[in-house]
Amino acid sequence: MPDRGGELWIANTISDLIQGDVKEHLPLEAIPLEGDVLGLGTTTSVDNGELTFLRNTAGHTTIWKCQAGDGGIRALRPGDGSGHFPYVCFSGDAAALRVPLDPAELGPVQGRPLQELVAAAIARLRSDGRLVEAPIYGVRLMAHWHSLVITVASKLCMGQQRRNTAVASSEASEGTAGRSLYDLLQHYRLAPEDPGDPADPIRFLGRSLLWDCCGFFDIDPGYGRVTVPEAGAHLHLHGCSTDLRYGGHLHHEHPGTRLQALDSLAIYPLTQLHHLASDLAVEDLRFEAGSALFTVANRGALDVSDVGVAVVVDDRYAGHRYLRLPWLAAGASEQFSVPLALAAGAHRLEVIADPEGEILEAPELQANNRAGLDVVV
Repeated sequence: MPDRGGELWIANTISDLIQGDVKEHLPLEAIPLEGDVLGLGTTTSVDNGELTFLRNTAGHTTIWKCQAGDGGIRALRPGDGSGHFPYVCFSGDAAALRVPLDPAELGPVQGRPLQELVAAAIARLRSDGRLVEAPIYGVRLMAHWHSLVITVASKLCMGQQRRNTAVASSEASEGTAGRSLYDLLQHYRLAPEDPGDPADPIRFLGRSLLWDCCGFFDIDPGYGRVTVPEAGAHLHLHGCSTDLRYGGHLHHEHPGTRLQALDSLAIYPLTQLHHLASDLAVEDLRFEAGSALFTVANRGALDVSDVGVAVVVDDRYAGHRYLRLPWLAAGASEQFSVPLALAAGAHRLEVIADPEGEILEAPELQANNRAGLDVVV
C-alpha cells in the first residue's frame, strides 16, 4: 500500500456553489492531467454541466463535460469556451496511491447502496492495513446498473436565497433552502426499457448501463468540501457510460437507482487538502495631476469575474465613482486613472475592490481589498 496519502486541490467548495452565484473560476489549463488524476466539478453558468475525470488510452486523464440539455458528453479541450470552472477539485497523478479491492471481498453487491459499498471497502482496506487514514478518499469504479438515475447541473445558482438567509428571512428562502440540492437539478434515467410514463418527470435516456466513475468519499461531509454539507452524504460520484453517450452526477441514493454489479473498485487516500481562492488587492494608490491612480490585482489562484471597484472621497459613498472589471485572471492586474475634481483643502481617498463582498475571500485575505490616502489640494 502507499506509505502516505496524496494531495487534493479544491477550487471553492460545494457549500460555496449551492449558496449562490460564484464569480471565482479555475481555468482548465491550471489542472495537470498527466497520469491518473482524480476529480469532479461543474462548468460555468453560461454553459452548465458536470465534469467527469476519466482515464484515457494514453494512460492520462481526460475531462468530460456532461451536458445539462440532453445528458450527452464531450471531451474538454483548452480554448473551447467552457474551460473555466466555478467549482472543481482534483488530485495530482494518483497512480502510486491506488489501492484496488476485489469487489468479491464485499460479498453480494446486487441492489446494495453504492455509498454503503464504498464505505465498506474503505473500512476493509483500513482494517487490513492496506490503506492509510485520510480525511478524503478518491474513488474509481466500474459499475453495471439495473437502473440508474443521474443529475446534471442546469443552474449553478441553486438559490441565492440560501445566502440571503444569513441576513434576512422569507417564505421563498426557507422553502428553497429546505429542499435537497439534487431535487433542483435536471434528472435522467438509464434502464433496460423506457418506463413509458408521460407523467414521469425523469427523462429516459437509454440503455447504457455500464459506467466508468470517479469521485470522492469525505469522512466528514459537514465541511461541504467535495460533497453537499449534509449528514451522511459522504459519496460524490460523477461518471460516463462506457459507450461515451451519457454522463453526469450519479444519483446513487435515488430510489430509481439499483446496482447490478461492480466490475472494479479502487480507493486513493488523499491526506493533504489545499483550498484555492482568489485574493483581490488595491495597490500603489496615489493622487497626481487631479486623478487617483491605482492598481487592482488578483494575487490569488482563481480568476474572478464581474468585480466592482469603488473610489470614495471623504467617506461620501453617495457620490462615489464605481468601476467594474469583467474579468481579472489569477496573477493579473489592471491600472486605473480616475479624474477627481477636489476642492482646495484636505481630503481622504479610499479605493475598495469588491465593496459588495461578492467575491469569496477568506477574512485574512480581505484586508488588502482597500487602500486609503490622505491628500491636500
